[in-house]
Amino acid sequence: MPVLASFARTSSRIRSEPLRSVLMGLFSVSMLAATVDSAQAQSDPDPNSARNRVSRAAALSSPAPQNSETPANGGSNTPIMQNTVSGFAQTEGDPGPYFSAPMGSQHFLGDWGGVQPWLLKRGIHLMAAINEEFAGNFTGGKERAYSDAGQFGIELDIDWDKLAGVRNFWTHTLIVNGHGQSVSRNFGDSIAGVQQIYGARGNVVAHMVAMYGEMSFVHNRIDVSAGWIPVGSFFAASPLFCDFMNVAMCGNPAPNKYTEGNRDWPSGNLGAVVRAMPTMDTYIMAGLFAVSPHSYNGGISGWSWAQSGLGKFSTPVEIGWTPKFGHNQLQGHYVIGYSYDNSRYVNLYEDIHGNSWQLTGQPRRYEAGRNSAWLILDQMLVRNGPGNTNGLIAMAGAMYSDGKTVAMRDHEWAGLVDTGSAWGRPLDTVGAMYQHFDMSHTAALQQESSLALGLPYQDNQWGAVYGPQSHENVYELFYSAHIARAMALQPDFQYIQRPSATTTFHDAAVLGVQFTVVL
Repeated sequence: MPVLASFARTSSRIRSEPLRSVLMGLFSVSMLAATVDSAQAQSDPDPNSARNRVSRAAALSSPAPQNSETPANGGSNTPIMQNTVSGFAQTEGDPGPYFSAPMGSQHFLGDWGGVQPWLLKRGIHLMAAINEEFAGNFTGGKERAYSDAGQFGIELDIDWDKLAGVRNFWTHTLIVNGHGQSVSRNFGDSIAGVQQIYGARGNVVAHMVAMYGEMSFVHNRIDVSAGWIPVGSFFAASPLFCDFMNVAMCGNPAPNKYTEGNRDWPSGNLGAVVRAMPTMDTYIMAGLFAVSPHSYNGGISGWSWAQSGLGKFSTPVEIGWTPKFGHNQLQGHYVIGYSYDNSRYVNLYEDIHGNSWQLTGQPRRYEAGRNSAWLILDQMLVRNGPGNTNGLIAMAGAMYSDGKTVAMRDHEWAGLVDTGSAWGRPLDTVGAMYQHFDMSHTAALQQESSLALGLPYQDNQWGAVYGPQSHENVYELFYSAHIARAMALQPDFQYIQRPSATTTFHDAAVLGVQFTVVL
């Protein structure tokens, strides 16, 4: 078979360097973390800050839940920018509002000369943040390369009860400006970009990510949001994903976020979400989103909501259980979800008779609808202090998509994250993650057809294809150091096995660093 032949041709060239590369990366990350540790003492620790205040809060890139400290969050994220809020008092049977703006988050520039308290008193929550990510592969890949990618973003959340007396109503707006490119493209990996901040922002001054209204009912047990919403900011989301730099995990797992009906931040969709909480630790959430057939939802700027070709819908549904175990209230999140997109999509390989469309030249087969499903689990094992993410947390999950029309069939992951309390740095975060990706059999058949016919490989939802694709593994290790108020520096090491899910290039070892600050 062409796949086996391709492996035989390339495997003989692979040198025995993976272990050496991994050890070099781990050593480099440790040295960078130690350098930062000696350069800056900790600020006064906010018990919920360990991974909520800076590493994701500062990185508007990180669509992590706004209020992970309340059961109302249910594992999804409103608003989209960050995860910055401490827990707040709740009445019995009332989970609190689904949205809680970043009143307690740190700002590098303080209270902006008294402007911020004045705004907060009127229910206006304004936040600006900068995120820069530099990365380069020091071994493997198509070539040695490095690049910088970054973003400046502004989020505006308004509590209309304080501003105008409209109870239980909020609006959320998020606009970003991105720059740079992903080094993964340079060294030949289109599957799991090592810089999550890159992509889908467009070469525009202000890219619209989200603009929607939200209202709660029945003592906050029912919450309705509608407007321009990134699907993945509500569904298949976790407050832990954007601790990691790899884009296949942050801020929403692949493959869903690369499909038309489930595009994630920074791409929004016209749609609505309803979340109901039968009990204080369970939720049911459902959505209805318009599906755009274009490469960019809302155009390259995100502002063109009335695009041509709208008319089909995706309908995600998610059920979650968010228990707290034992005397130390060890928080867990257990989520299962399903999404159906009723659009018609071309089969990656087959013509109308079930043969290779490249070989026969016949019209391509269309598949009616697209299915996807996910399972997401995380559980705190050891508590370091107050807060739902302040401790050692184990996480795992899987996501599936229809392989006939999507080049990636499934994605599995497992990891650990912890705060730095054990070594006297409670605002720091350390984490390790393993990810595995299986490309679809249908995509491999199409690529083998291209190879046999001497034709160029067809690009897919992930980008360029360099050979028949099968699977890819990614290993990531990071240390996020809190170096000043509302500022973090995160050394990061990633090891990419089988870049672009082929054996065309050697395994790539990548060192990176992420800088984030909330202004």
